[in-house]
Amino acid sequence: MSDKDLKQAEQSRISRRKLVKYAGVGATLAAASPVVGATAAFADEEEERGKKPGDSRGRTWRAGDHHVHSEYSGEFDTSSNPPKFHKGADAVYPIVTNAIMAKNFGLTWAMCTDHGGPNHSKVNLEQAYPDLLRSRKLVPEVLQFWGMEFDAPSLDHHTLMIPRHEDEAKQLFELESRFAKYDAFPSDPGRDTEAKMIEFLKVARNMPLKPIVIAHHASRSAPGLGVYGQDTPREFRNGNNVAPDVYIGFEGAPGHQAGPLNGGDRGGYGNYPTHGGFDQMTARVGGLWDSLLGEGRRWWITATSDSHVHWTRGGSDFWPGEYSKTHVLARQDYADIMDGLRSGRIWVGTGDLIQSLDVTAGAQDRKAEMGETITLSRRNKSDVEIEIRFRPLDGVNANGDRPEVRRVDLIVGNITGPSADVNADTNPTTKVVARFGPRDWRRQGAEYVIRHTLRDVEQDMYARVRGTSTDEMEPLADGLESPWDDLWFYSNPVFVRVR
Repeated sequence: MSDKDLKQAEQSRISRRKLVKYAGVGATLAAASPVVGATAAFADEEEERGKKPGDSRGRTWRAGDHHVHSEYSGEFDTSSNPPKFHKGADAVYPIVTNAIMAKNFGLTWAMCTDHGGPNHSKVNLEQAYPDLLRSRKLVPEVLQFWGMEFDAPSLDHHTLMIPRHEDEAKQLFELESRFAKYDAFPSDPGRDTEAKMIEFLKVARNMPLKPIVIAHHASRSAPGLGVYGQDTPREFRNGNNVAPDVYIGFEGAPGHQAGPLNGGDRGGYGNYPTHGGFDQMTARVGGLWDSLLGEGRRWWITATSDSHVHWTRGGSDFWPGEYSKTHVLARQDYADIMDGLRSGRIWVGTGDLIQSLDVTAGAQDRKAEMGETITLSRRNKSDVEIEIRFRPLDGVNANGDRPEVRRVDLIVGNITGPSADVNADTNPTTKVVARFGPRDWRRQGAEYVIRHTLRDVEQDMYARVRGTSTDEMEPLADGLESPWDDLWFYSNPVFVRVR
């Protein structure tokens, strides 16, 4: 990211510590000025014509959040038929409020993901979607995706992200009304099965404009380490097998990170805790995420706010972008943001510990970045050069802190192919191969650079990176410590194939 891009991003975060106190529409609408027309939101779409997927022109790291609730996460009075919907029972902020707060905490894209319920597909179509269109006009600086927190059959909640197009509202209505397990009234137990989830993914993968599906707070219902609840390794594998371009990953860092500020559990994980704010499926080196990557799956992690009610108003949430960010390498365009998510051009971070992160693998005059694959010739034993570049925060974060990176870890695992055990949740080959402190990186302009050589690479593998503001060698189970004192960032992997 260029100095100009970062300066513009910083300027957009106006009065953040004042805005965090606001929850009313009036205050946030005042922060949105100047209000512009609808056409400004789509100015970049003209430039997208003629560009193909994979075209890197104009791409930079763009922070976003694909899990944000509005007042349309409400409640239903089922004493009448059809049920009556009441706004604001579970989440309280208008869609435009979330968009404005996202803008002022440095996000350039976000997504409204409200809970479902009996006949909620009609609520989304007839009430929430018109509000989204108004919010797009009021806050064109933030690309605002349409979708929902999908009541996934047999699973916990998932992001269902709809591509931006003229019939996006109809596309969501079709999927929600047919497959969301709580949409039927009277309730239909047949919707809450793995077979129904597979049917949903088959329909989604065959749509001309494919949605994206990402699991939310995947271990929140897990009773222990390596013991799973609603979401299981088998279901992730089966779903990804059916629709690898649709079912692409899970939240590495779930929302509700502000829970400890009000005496609650970080992430809402009341059974088994998060580690450094990250779900056990991601935080455990050699755990489930590494098991999936070790099969060669393109399975990505993200970080979200899951914002319902801000912690200063008694909730457990930060505003979108205030604490957690999902950074996607993309143009400021709906289609390219989704392409970046689908392709794994993603890194995630908390507390704005860093501003940018690039991880590359190079050998035999070839190079690959996050989400990409470098292919080497088996005929020649080859060293692989891993380069890590990160940019520290220039200024203070939303808590008024100047966080510093204490350590960066390089994590490497072998790719051995599909596991015979669909419930496997470990990759014994994955390990931290190098740890770097401030003496190990060098300044290059505004960035810090780390280089490490993997010697004589002879088999398929992947490399990923994490960093922290703490001295913890591995992220510890979370308690009531302030989330601002426990910051981490994670890259998605870069792959090496030997042929």
